[in-house]
Amino acid sequence: MSETAITPETTTSRIASRVGARDIALIAVFAGVTAALGALPPIPMPTGVPITAQTLGVILAGAILGPLRGGLSQLLFVALALVGLPLFSGGRGGIEVLFGVTAGFIISWPIAAALIGWSTYRFNNPYTIWKGAIINVVFGIVFVYALGIVGMMAIGKMTFYTALVGNLPFLVGDAIKVALVVLIAKGVHSALPGLMPARPQQLVTLPEGA
Repeated sequence: MSETAITPETTTSRIASRVGARDIALIAVFAGVTAALGALPPIPMPTGVPITAQTLGVILAGAILGPLRGGLSQLLFVALALVGLPLFSGGRGGIEVLFGVTAGFIISWPIAAALIGWSTYRFNNPYTIWKGAIINVVFGIVFVYALGIVGMMAIGKMTFYTALVGNLPFLVGDAIKVALVVLIAKGVHSALPGLMPARPQQLVTLPEGA
């Protein structure tokens, strides 16, 4: 029995085989959505981490596109910003952003989108509002805050308490984002049920003669 070696080339080809022209377009569109949300003026905070609208795009990408396309859309957005495009809120861009207190949040975005997409595909397909709200809170708020706090502590030299308290002003706005996303995602999945592939049902094989 022969085995296929796993190399960067085979991994890339497998991903490419799963991403068609429509998927590429959706990835680009949702990267653009997150970038467009960065045009809204940020609200400065004492910790150096501003309140922005861009996490709305992160949560929305995962909830609508699923794990692969959702994660790739935010990875594309972050990559474009890190190479120098001023896509982060406030017109920021460049690799130096990873050396600031917002680094943990930025790193979390592609992962959060992928986790939201995977959880939505696995546990909330077809889409329901209450499950969507739980998934978005766990991965769009709690997970993002967790990595953000780690970045604030590591780079900003803050204590855990200071970093945690510094995130409290984000809660109201992020709760509103979650509510908006579940309503939008519910409407999109109801109108376009094929946008996220149906989860295959487990096959049950009956014993012969049963």
